[in-house]
Amino acid sequence: MKKFFLTSAAVFGLATAVAAEPVNYVLDASHSQIVFSYNHLGFSTTTGMFSGFDGAISFDAENPAASSVTVEVKADSLITGWNERDAHFLSDDFFGAGAAPLITFASTGIEVTGENTGLITGDLTVNGITKPVVLDATMTQMGDHPMANLPWVGFNATTTVLRSDFDMGMFAPYVSDEVAIEISIEAMVPAE
Repeated sequence: MKKFFLTSAAVFGLATAVAAEPVNYVLDASHSQIVFSYNHLGFSTTTGMFSGFDGAISFDAENPAASSVTVEVKADSLITGWNERDAHFLSDDFFGAGAAPLITFASTGIEVTGENTGLITGDLTVNGITKPVVLDATMTQMGDHPMANLPWVGFNATTTVLRSDFDMGMFAPYVSDEVAIEISIEAMVPAE
C-alpha cells in the first residue's frame, strides 16, 4: 500500500509533499559484529569475528531502495579465539593485513523484498581485492533507544563468499572455500 501511495503521489506531482529526507546514522561500534564460519577438514565448523568497526547508514524510510551503507573494518581487529590462527589469518596467506589493513563494504543498490527486508548489493574489498556481494538483510527494529534517547536502528544480514575470490584460498577445498557471514549492527543518529 505504501508503494502504491508513493507511486500515485509522484504521478500527480506531489512527491515532494510525501517524501521524507533520509536519516543519517553511524554504527554503534560496541553493538555491531561480523561473524564468519567455515568447515575445517570436515571435522568442525570454525568461527571468527570482527567487532568495533566504523560505518554509516543513510536510511530513507519512505523509499528504502534509496538508502545506502558503508562500513570500514580494521583487519587486525580479527578475533578467532586462537592467537596463532589470528596471526596466520592476518598474514599474506589470507587477509594480508600489512598491505591491506582495511576491509570495506559500500552498497551500490538495494532491492526491497518485504516490509523489513531487502537485498543489499555492494562492493566488498578484502585483501586489496574488490568483489560484488549481496547481503540478505532484515531491519530488526527502528525507534528511540530507551537509554540513549536517540533515534536508533538495527539490522541483521547474511551472505556467503568464496575466500578464493579474495586470493585467500589456501588449503581449499580441504578447508572450505565457502565462508558464511552473519552481520548484526546497531546504528544511531549522533547527538547534536
